[in-house]
Amino acid sequence: MTQPANELTAVDALAQISAGRLTAAELVRACLDRVAAREALVHAFAWIDGEHALAEARLRDRTRDRGPLHGLPVGVKDIIDTHDMPTAYGSPIHAGHRPAADAACVALARAAGAVMLGKTVTTEFALRHPGATANPRNLLHTPGGSSSGSAAAVADFMVPVALGTQTGGSIIRPASYCGVVGYKPSYNTINPTGVKPLAGSFDTVGVFARCVDDCALVVGVLAGDERGGPLQAARPSRVGLCRTHAWSHAEASTIRAVETTARQLVQAGVTVADVELPAEFEGFLDAQSDVLLFEAARVFAFERTQRADLLAPSSRSELERGFAIPRDRYLDAQALIARCRTLFAAAIAPYDLLLSASAPGEAPRGLDNTGEAMFNRLCSGLRVPCLTLPAFTGPTGMPVGVQVIGAMDDDVRLLRAAKWIAGVIGD
Repeated sequence: MTQPANELTAVDALAQISAGRLTAAELVRACLDRVAAREALVHAFAWIDGEHALAEARLRDRTRDRGPLHGLPVGVKDIIDTHDMPTAYGSPIHAGHRPAADAACVALARAAGAVMLGKTVTTEFALRHPGATANPRNLLHTPGGSSSGSAAAVADFMVPVALGTQTGGSIIRPASYCGVVGYKPSYNTINPTGVKPLAGSFDTVGVFARCVDDCALVVGVLAGDERGGPLQAARPSRVGLCRTHAWSHAEASTIRAVETTARQLVQAGVTVADVELPAEFEGFLDAQSDVLLFEAARVFAFERTQRADLLAPSSRSELERGFAIPRDRYLDAQALIARCRTLFAAAIAPYDLLLSASAPGEAPRGLDNTGEAMFNRLCSGLRVPCLTLPAFTGPTGMPVGVQVIGAMDDDVRLLRAAKWIAGVIGD
């Protein structure tokens, strides 16, 4: 039986388009048909105009100049500017806002031939107040946040790839909850111009996809990687099992996923050793929170001071907390994080990557809470690359991912190892 076009991975879809077996318009139409069938339940999109997307796809089909993402439909988180679609940042304060230009990542994706399918739901300003998106694996559970719609759209076969951002846990956690691959590259790998800031010290553009190859391809194009060619899997020699100082919050499903992965790697010939981060990391999550909230309170000074009545109560509370943080405390937090970056570089140096948890467990039930990011904020603060693999399920059948972490700017080694690991782990 022929696989529906909307269920193809990005790499497979691009190969079919290149071979003349599929057109960009046919691929976009298949994605739009899936959106039409499921969007009323999943609510992944903040804005979508099918005719606009099809017109862009038909234009791709008529051109002879074909880039590396030619005809690929992409979902765009609604804090990322698009010149031809509204960008409201998940807030009624900016309803109907039309940016004059695309964000750098969108402009580069279009230049490479991609088709922007629509704007995916974000929590308000990428803080904690959720939108309407439900987890497509179980509509009664959260998809996670803040990149809620991007994770859900990829998981539900509405689009093969979607752009997201992570400042705390906004790529890895929702990818784990929805059962897809989420990749947060090293800080500033993808230029953030045109992305609404939350905390510039950590904000990172990344992607959601259904395989590691797709993540490597899209991020490579947006980052200017000129090597080209398929991603070569590579077995890691040494993996560090890093439970982190948040391990006491891990649920049984996450503990099982991480420890099973470690055993399966050993069985496949990989050396796995426990890694304990230095004592300085005990205060890391508090420091990362202080920096994030301090910076966010100033990024959203207008909204906080002039439009507070339109902010969700949780957003207003977070921004007020951030504004109350003294600058000396903020600088102390930055200093601790800087020390930890140096310590982490030494801790990971003997290993190809570290293995850790992606989230506390399965996606929580209910849509009023996007879950906790204690297993994600470490990598966000350290600015290092990380990726979650959807290899396991929890007691209710919901996805549980495992996280692999690389050294700063060592993304290619992480991606090659992650591709190999994906083939040897799982329930």
